Amino acid sequence: MDHVPGEGSPDPATPGVPPDAASGVLPDVAPQLRALRRRRGLTLEATAQRAGLSPAHLSRLETGNRQPSLPMLLALARIYGTTVSELLGEAPPERDPVVRAGRSEPVEADGWIYRQAGGAGRALQCLRVHVPYATRADIVRVHPGEEWIHVLEGRVRLALGETVHVLDPGDSAHFDSLTPHRIGAATPGGAELLFVHTLMQSPVAELCLGDGTPHRR
Repeated sequence: MDHVPGEGSPDPATPGVPPDAASGVLPDVAPQLRALRRRRGLTLEATAQRAGLSPAHLSRLETGNRQPSLPMLLALARIYGTTVSELLGEAPPERDPVVRAGRSEPVEADGWIYRQAGGAGRALQCLRVHVPYATRADIVRVHPGEEWIHVLEGRVRLALGETVHVLDPGDSAHFDSLTPHRIGAATPGGAELLFVHTLMQSPVAELCLGDGTPHRR
């Protein structure tokens, strides 16, 4: 859970924060806070818990009855996978639509090895993933959103609720993430797949890729 300090005077030198926000003059962020939370498919209660707030406090922020402090904005931006600038309604800089293979550094978490295949901060998170061999200890995930996988190499075992599917190279699956699901390779050497889903959090390693600590390879 993110720890959010109190609503004292913010540090005017906070990096990445617009000067007008640092001076204590914030634009009306209430509609943006609510829109981003709903776009991410998060409930008021779940978001408040992650941000270290009460649901009533977050509700007041979203209705404009209370002004958020900069630490709160930073915490909410992390949860929504965005920036303080977007929370403040500022136009984001133009994004490069091309993701070059050489710039995609592999990251590992719990035996999963993945590379970014899409732009950061988008509504869809696109990854190329090496999936380890499935075991009974694999974690079952349930969260709002949708997921799409496409097998490139090897075979993948996909458990959706009580049903288990085995996918071969060229096979795809598209499902609601609220369905309890578990993904693992059906071949001892692992499998390669493309993985696309709605961005629910900012840290890439927490997006249904196990619960271990990610590290660069």
